[in-house]
Amino acid sequence: MRTRPPDDPQRRPLHDEIHARPPARLHAPERIAHLALRIPPEARAAEEAAISALALQHGLPAPSFASGYLWIDCGAFRLKWERHTEYTGITVFRAMGPDDPPDTRALDAVPAVWRASLPGTTIVYAEVDVRRGSADDLDAAIASFGDASVIGARVSDGSGIALTDLVMDQDGCTRFVVIDVSLTGRQAGRLAQRLLDIETYRMMALLAFPVARAAAGPLGDAERRLAAITERMVAMGVSEEGALLDDLMHLAAEVEQRDATTRFRFGAAHAYFGLVRQRIAEMREERIPGVQTIEEFMERRLAPAMATCASAARRQEELSARIARAGQLLRAKVEVALERQNQSLLESMNRRARLQLRLQQTVEGLSIAAITYYAAGLVGYLAKAAKSLGIGVDADIAVAVAIPAIAVALWFALRHIRRGIGHE
Repeated sequence: MRTRPPDDPQRRPLHDEIHARPPARLHAPERIAHLALRIPPEARAAEEAAISALALQHGLPAPSFASGYLWIDCGAFRLKWERHTEYTGITVFRAMGPDDPPDTRALDAVPAVWRASLPGTTIVYAEVDVRRGSADDLDAAIASFGDASVIGARVSDGSGIALTDLVMDQDGCTRFVVIDVSLTGRQAGRLAQRLLDIETYRMMALLAFPVARAAAGPLGDAERRLAAITERMVAMGVSEEGALLDDLMHLAAEVEQRDATTRFRFGAAHAYFGLVRQRIAEMREERIPGVQTIEEFMERRLAPAMATCASAARRQEELSARIARAGQLLRAKVEVALERQNQSLLESMNRRARLQLRLQQTVEGLSIAAITYYAAGLVGYLAKAAKSLGIGVDADIAVAVAIPAIAVALWFALRHIRRGIGHE
């Protein structure tokens, strides 16, 4: 018996999302290799086919990719696959034995043929070496990086030590060393995941840096063109308004097109940089004397690049706003000029109307004279006809009397007609 309404179709997926992508449980000594691949959408099918082939090679059923992440236990290694918005993460976990050489790579456990079959390009290749030890092993761990400048700190309230030089070796791999002092399996897994996230998000954030540097030149050129347009606006004549508006609209289109192509990249860089800072804060670093912390390194080296990206994004937004204001001013100036032209046109039309009125009045006067002339002629003919019939009428007198009467009647008639037209 149901005691409540049925579940929303999205309830279960949304509830389980908080438990998605749990960190692996690690037991030192163990090594973790991480690949971040930029795979184009058209290669997604090849990516899934490669993952499925790996599972089938180890006697496992074909996996489902609906959740966006999965685990494959291949015995000698474990593989985690994650699909993100801009990249695919492949992480390999390999337990180390006492007989394994010190330079053993976790990625070597995966068949080379299969690795070569993966589509896309590599943006991150990093490896975390989790080893059991104590604070006394710190010097040896630092020495394993050679002459490179090592950064790191005590983490997780002193339960572990994280070290790296953030330098790619000859294989293109960035190494991290984690000394497990008293970490639990979950703590070690979370720490390794945070280090890999820092490296991945750092590289993904830096994708915006070349874009920002490439945008500097066009932005400067656009700003100079806008300054020249505004100077022309001050001293432009009526005939230049159309050409100036065309130049401004062309500039606006160029800036908006550039902003549309870079907005996502700059926004993503801001988000990735925020994740880098978040992961560093979660490690709760404690300084090792003579060793620069990861936070200090990122603030000195990564933060300026992100500031450059933020500056480029802000310049684009401000330039768009300035162009919009200039367009409004120019349109206002054009509208004022049009209003002046319309006013002049209306005044010209009024003058023409007055002239037409005067001409009409002149024509009316002439028409009264002409009609009166012809009407008086008709009266003269009628008077002559009446005299011929024996009626004593003097034609000249009849015409003389009729002329003023006809003229007055015509004047009143025309006045009545004008009033009737005016009322309409």
